[in-house]
Amino acid sequence: MKYQSVPGLQAAQHGPLLRLTLDRADRRNAVDDTMLDAMIDHLAAAGTDESVRVIRVDAAGPDFCAGSDLIANNAKSDRKPRVGSTQRRLPNKANRLIPLMLETQVPIVAVVRGWAAGLGFHIALAADFCVAAADARFWEPFMARGFTPDSGAAWLLPRLIGMVRTRQLLMLGQEISGATAADWGIIHRAVPENQLECAADELVSQLGDAPTVALGLTKWLLQSGNGLDLDRHLQNEAMALELSSRSEDFREGLAAFRDKRDAKFQGR
Repeated sequence: MKYQSVPGLQAAQHGPLLRLTLDRADRRNAVDDTMLDAMIDHLAAAGTDESVRVIRVDAAGPDFCAGSDLIANNAKSDRKPRVGSTQRRLPNKANRLIPLMLETQVPIVAVVRGWAAGLGFHIALAADFCVAAADARFWEPFMARGFTPDSGAAWLLPRLIGMVRTRQLLMLGQEISGATAADWGIIHRAVPENQLECAADELVSQLGDAPTVALGLTKWLLQSGNGLDLDRHLQNEAMALELSSRSEDFREGLAAFRDKRDAKFQGR
């Protein structure tokens, strides 16, 4: 299998779907370095794997993710790390995972129940779509622990909900439910717990059946447009249109329109 499971992370491909499941329920799925490295490797591989058309990130047990497992990551050596160890480590760990989720042209769906704290919260933010149980709990624990946000929190949140609500989350440590997260526009949708799997399956199926090339290029346009002026963005739009209009899915879309039927995209 191309996508191997590791302790704490189950990986499996089902047709066009790559499913990554956080699997440390006894630690509320807190992410250690082994899990992080595997997630990064799998996302990078899926980005160039034409058989993968959608990625689902979910978790075993009652909680999505309690954040980074600081205890496990700091217990690897009896020696005190050198000054700057955090600054050297993060670019290859959590600070690599979040940009990779944003940049890969494969759509990502996060499915959240229970607690999503710290890095777990940010994985949900970086996914293209997050479907959560209405009673899920989103929390930024940094002020309660006496340190500063990591893994892109202070970059992601203001772009989604503005500075006022970001301060409530990061500086005051306000917890919010899945329902509130949906109302604020942080996540795609919140549903009752007993409807979560059905809602997630429907969304994953819709994305898996979509025109993959156009979908990926649209994701790229949305992400790259954050830092560009309009002229440069329009140049990127022209290139994306050139590429997508040469795809087999584009020809199928035109044929379906002509024949007055639903398109059957193959992701090519």
